Amino acid sequence: MKTGVLLINLGTPDSPKTSDVRKYLSQFLNDPRVIDINPLGRFLLVNGIIVPFRSPKSAKLYKHIWTKVGSPLLMYGNKVKALLQKELGDGFVVELGMRYQSPDMESALSNLREAKVEKIIMIPLYPQYASSSTGSSVAEALRIISKWEVTPSFEVISKFYDNPDFIDACVEVAKKYDQTEYDYFIFSYHGLPERHINKGAAHYGDNTCNFGDCCNSITENNQYCYRANCFETTRQLVKRLNIPEGKYETSFQSRLDDMWIKPYSDKVIAQKAKEGKKKMLVFSPAFVADCLETIYEIGTEYNEIFKANGGEKIQLVESLNDSPKWIEALKKMVLKATG
Repeated sequence: MKTGVLLINLGTPDSPKTSDVRKYLSQFLNDPRVIDINPLGRFLLVNGIIVPFRSPKSAKLYKHIWTKVGSPLLMYGNKVKALLQKELGDGFVVELGMRYQSPDMESALSNLREAKVEKIIMIPLYPQYASSSTGSSVAEALRIISKWEVTPSFEVISKFYDNPDFIDACVEVAKKYDQTEYDYFIFSYHGLPERHINKGAAHYGDNTCNFGDCCNSITENNQYCYRANCFETTRQLVKRLNIPEGKYETSFQSRLDDMWIKPYSDKVIAQKAKEGKKKMLVFSPAFVADCLETIYEIGTEYNEIFKANGGEKIQLVESLNDSPKWIEALKKMVLKATG
């Protein structure tokens, strides 16, 4: 009997055309786990304001990162799928499904169903747990599987931010850069609304998060807190890379308003430039594959902000993409989950 492996990532437009970006944003932002407000309010906000105005702007940005074979996120996703399949061998069936757009999760799971797999191991490719990413992806997979006549056993790897092999893979990518050439280091994670963090805290009986030193360590009560997961990822990487205290900061990017978790990456980068920092190395450990948020937001926009405030250069540390250590880490996760 074969074991199925479902790799899940967030998704990407089918092309940088405005119409395709509009479809992607509409599906993404109408997810109640992403914009978790009153359904009517969400419908009006997303479909009446955000999508119509944001689609043309986002389409222009996607054109900057688009490759000859399409979206970098999908390109690397397909490479990882093929490489992991080769490493695992004939006893496994590896599929890639995007939470939004193509290749969709329904098709990926259908392929596993047709292969008559005995068990499915789901790996949402988000190192740090968040309801809007991991939670949404798992919920969608279970919705699809619930319609099957036969439900195979399954296991979800819901977070791997502190997995030693994941950390090893990140360190290996960072080794190509000479740390002595940089005077500051930023660990920039995708942002979330503060209310998402508070909802997670409420699950463990806390009414609100104080957004302070509660994330200085991982405990029973914050093990699924996205913010705590991010800070722990930084601590693990800083320790392995021997980055001294006072020379690095954890921050959050891609905010939509001022009620998102702080500090904000763009503000931190501008401030450090004003303080005299000239060269900064920026990590993006929330992304396992390079995408709009890494290639353009950090590599282009943040570099411009840094230079405008007196800095010289920001260097982005590439995501894991299809690096050998990353494939090895995924293989070990799968084999451990098979028992």
